[in-house]
Amino acid sequence: MNGVVTASGETIEPFGRSLFDRVSERALSRVGVVDVGSNSIRMVVFDGAARSPAYFYNEKVMAGLGQGLAETGRLNPEGVTRGMAALKRFAALAEGMGIKPLTCVATAAVREAEDGPEFRKAVEKETGLKLWVIDGEEEARLSAQGVLLGWPEAKGLICDIGGNSMELAELSDGKVGRRISTPLGPFRLQQVKGGQAGLTAHIRNILEDAVAKMGSDHEQIYLVGGSWRAIARLDMERTKYPMTVLHEYRMAPENVLETVDWLSKQNLSDLRGKLGISSSRIELVPLASLVLRQLVQTFSPQCLAVSSYGIREGLLYEQMPLNLRSRDPLIEAARFAERQMARVPGFGKRLYQFIEPIYKDPEPSLDRLVKAACLLHDTTWRTHPDYRADACFDNVTRANMAALSHPERVFLGLSLLHRYRNSRANSAMAPLFKLLSDQQIRDAEVLGKAMRFGAMFSIKDPAEAGRLKYSAKKNILELRLTPTGQALMGEVALARFNSLASALGAEPQVVI
Repeated sequence: MNGVVTASGETIEPFGRSLFDRVSERALSRVGVVDVGSNSIRMVVFDGAARSPAYFYNEKVMAGLGQGLAETGRLNPEGVTRGMAALKRFAALAEGMGIKPLTCVATAAVREAEDGPEFRKAVEKETGLKLWVIDGEEEARLSAQGVLLGWPEAKGLICDIGGNSMELAELSDGKVGRRISTPLGPFRLQQVKGGQAGLTAHIRNILEDAVAKMGSDHEQIYLVGGSWRAIARLDMERTKYPMTVLHEYRMAPENVLETVDWLSKQNLSDLRGKLGISSSRIELVPLASLVLRQLVQTFSPQCLAVSSYGIREGLLYEQMPLNLRSRDPLIEAARFAERQMARVPGFGKRLYQFIEPIYKDPEPSLDRLVKAACLLHDTTWRTHPDYRADACFDNVTRANMAALSHPERVFLGLSLLHRYRNSRANSAMAPLFKLLSDQQIRDAEVLGKAMRFGAMFSIKDPAEAGRLKYSAKKNILELRLTPTGQALMGEVALARFNSLASALGAEPQVVI
């Protein structure tokens, strides 16, 4: 497919027009935000592919501004001191990076504390930063937009837990619907009387009221917030899950309940040291676990998915034009990686067009993975040849890419492994292969070997050297060579073509 020309004369190519040609999208290439929460204060600077942000800078301080707020009505004095020091540093960092102004939002602690306005004035006076204090519904909206940044097709209930509150928002058709804020942050729950029974009843009553407002027909719940991520990491430890990427980690409701029960019997201090969870975060896990248990029992979702994207990413999404929001985050991130790291930027599209005959009307979910793989196929060429295949796999499975499930990460990684290595035997990455079915493993091998052949068949454009034709019905993979291709079809190229045919279970035929 070489592109379709519209009535207006614009050519629509397989990957769409590059974002980097547009001034409005390039303006988003470096955006700085600060999130002043009840437990943590974090500065993030986004950089790179505008639709799928890379984290140019990311720093967090567990200030604990909201510790004790429910009891005193005021910000934690120690938290104020630590928070002010962090904000001074962030302001100085932003100035050094040339990022002005920083977008700064403050949530439950600052908006509810009686000395919140005083803190805001002091911050502006001492740092020059203006805190935008948002209410609970706005916090829920921004968190939901952060989820949309990572999951453009997200549909369900977003649940963002902070130190002093927990926000709920509804997502459907790319839009944020109903949203509420609840007093279910762990700091606030620390003040509830009546022991375990009192806490359970308190949480249940609040969530039953939330169901009445938000509805109970949400098949999926997206979990946003550090406490949820800590529980998810602990769930991975309990189930011996082979990957530790938290974003898009999915849990069945029954597994969540089993993990909550398991946590109640564990020494969390030992687990904290083993898994690298901060002490201030692990202290909130028992209370957050009680909320999560009741959340599952009250809303009865079919699946819970962890989102590493929240308010900060929602602020970036807020600044995106509509045409940018509609782009596929995975393809844009892969395009950016090719632009920055490949030997021949732009070859990925030509490689995709060359191997496209192997795929007859592929499902969109497969087609986007094929496109992404072709864009990424040469981005680790600087790695030592002995480690290049595993480096490809490792980079993709651990990469900060959005709109990519864990099985899709492994599929993409395995296809890139086969781009550089004919066999996956004895791979150190083998434990991750179990996230794929046998058919998916075969499909990844075919894709990898197709790229392995196409990438070395021609330096400039494989289409100038030949054309593939595949008949699954006849089990024939045909390569029609041009005069240029005849010279290029050497011993190594022929071996790689035959290996691709073998992976397809087809007879190789070379036609001059």
